[in-house]
Amino acid sequence: MAKTDKQSKHHAAKRGKAGKQVAAVKDKSDKLNKAGKLKREYYENELAKLHGELVALQDWVKKTGAKVMVVFEGRDAAGKGGAIKAITERVSPRVFRVEALPAPTEREKTQMFMQRYITRFPAGGEVVIFDRSWYNQALVNRVMGFTEQKHVERFLELVPLVESFIVEAGIILIKFWLEVDMDEQTRRFQERITDPRKTWKLSPMDLEAHRRWYDYSRARDAVFKATDSDHAPWHVLRSNDKRRARLNCIAQLLSLIPYKKAPMPKVDLPKRQKPEGYKEPDYKYRWVKERY
Repeated sequence: MAKTDKQSKHHAAKRGKAGKQVAAVKDKSDKLNKAGKLKREYYENELAKLHGELVALQDWVKKTGAKVMVVFEGRDAAGKGGAIKAITERVSPRVFRVEALPAPTEREKTQMFMQRYITRFPAGGEVVIFDRSWYNQALVNRVMGFTEQKHVERFLELVPLVESFIVEAGIILIKFWLEVDMDEQTRRFQERITDPRKTWKLSPMDLEAHRRWYDYSRARDAVFKATDSDHAPWHVLRSNDKRRARLNCIAQLLSLIPYKKAPMPKVDLPKRQKPEGYKEPDYKYRWVKERY
């Protein structure tokens, strides 16, 4: 009898383990496509939940006057723009502001390097997102030879100190690095060449960046070594799967800010006023042709 009980428990444990494995496989199949990347439906459902949290964060930033600054860096075609769009598409541009600075003007070239970035830092109640940042000096400018090596080295010496001042001034500083591998970057560049929706993304700088893969690797390594500090660490995102990277990015961003979700007040939609004699005018509107 004892042996039978033991065997029953053993078989039950095996069935339980098998059931969990089946559930895990099913759960994985619900999330991933044949290429091993997140399915669109799963991605959109999770993104909707995170968007709700970003709205709660937005309310907290407005009410508390918090100052948040998010820096996005990474190789060309790493997915920075898509991650930023995923963050900002459901929040107010009056609170979430994106800064993607063009090449410096002749006047700006004579300024202190950080000067044109500092003027765009957040005030109270703002979240500022930099699509590339002052790190251009140690990345693009270094790799492309736009600045001398001695200026790059001095920049890397000073950045941790400058960022400590930023944090001490009450700004929540978050730095993301999106890491894409060599094959995936090539695939994305090929898309930019052939897809008419993406040709605007391709520039001579992109082509040169593709060629100089290892120069960028050396520049990245130097940036991490000099500026991955306790007060302003680098948060590194794997970005071969864009959907997964966007979800992980938003989840990490939310985890790094001590926001509190305020209860939503009950809202009743008021009844419309009575027409009191109003009639639609006899006017020939210039209706847009319904092509779809």
